Amino acid sequence: MTTRATSTPSRIRTQRGIGGAAVASVGASLPEGILENSVIETRLGLAPDWIERRTGIRQRHVAAADERLETHATAAAAAALAQAGIDAADVDLVLVATSTPDEIMPNASSLVAKSLGATRAGGYDIGAACSGFLAGLQAGASIIDAGRADCVVVIGADFMSRVVDPADRGTSAVFADGAGAVVLLATGQSRIGPILIRSEGDTEGIIRVERDEQLIRMAGHETFKLAVARLSETTAEATAAAGLELDDVDLFVYHQANARILTAVGEKLGLRPERVVDCISDLGNTTAATLPLALDHSVRSGRLRTGDRVLLAAFGAGFVWGATVLEWGVAA
Repeated sequence: MTTRATSTPSRIRTQRGIGGAAVASVGASLPEGILENSVIETRLGLAPDWIERRTGIRQRHVAAADERLETHATAAAAAALAQAGIDAADVDLVLVATSTPDEIMPNASSLVAKSLGATRAGGYDIGAACSGFLAGLQAGASIIDAGRADCVVVIGADFMSRVVDPADRGTSAVFADGAGAVVLLATGQSRIGPILIRSEGDTEGIIRVERDEQLIRMAGHETFKLAVARLSETTAEATAAAGLELDDVDLFVYHQANARILTAVGEKLGLRPERVVDCISDLGNTTAATLPLALDHSVRSGRLRTGDRVLLAAFGAGFVWGATVLEWGVAA
């Protein structure tokens, strides 16, 4: 899958300015295969609707055995570039956040850059599990703000079905596959607030993939408690760091791990349900892809428009968590 370049590499800087990162667009790509809850419930001997009642998930996209993560990461990036009206030749850097690359080496980012036709772009992968996209956003925005790049593509992509134990109801019911991407541009005035990233060593192995087994193991109850606490804390911290109150934020986009986590965080912070994005029903937990997929869902459903303030927050294995508030889109 290749996007051919038709413009000169200097176009962005000439038109946009130097520094000041902003999210110009978002794109998504999902495998065509869909796995319904009923298949999992029958296989594991669970009661009908057991999964939806506990997770909010009805179905999830699952990649076929011959599908590559690179393909969907590229498709998501290409869609975002097209939406922004940016040619691949103008991309300076490609960042791919993933825990499930097609190979240990080479990095997915180099393959995606080649498939895009981003012949000038550097690239590297980011491993921060469910918080990987947020970490990529931090890296990309910081590089643009420093004046060292004009256009960065940040991708979150995971095929979690490939590290799930089909006999484990706690993970096989939740995880899914997909990719999402955003295009960051230098606009001369930053529209992305401070991006706070925190970490704490998971010495108890609450969320873990051992190298020999290569299957995800997760203690669901402990993960739920930690996710609610950390997402609530980092929401308040990131909002304050941006000089805002919770009421100043138009939309709250959290890592789509479990609908009960989203509800609990919203209730703890006193947020009206319509201000909290919940699109996990048909997508499941796609790990690093949940934030860009939720942004894409919000744009497509008309809930996110240029100029809106949106809070992004994630919590995942490591543990790594964080949040930021950004103003959506590029000012005219």
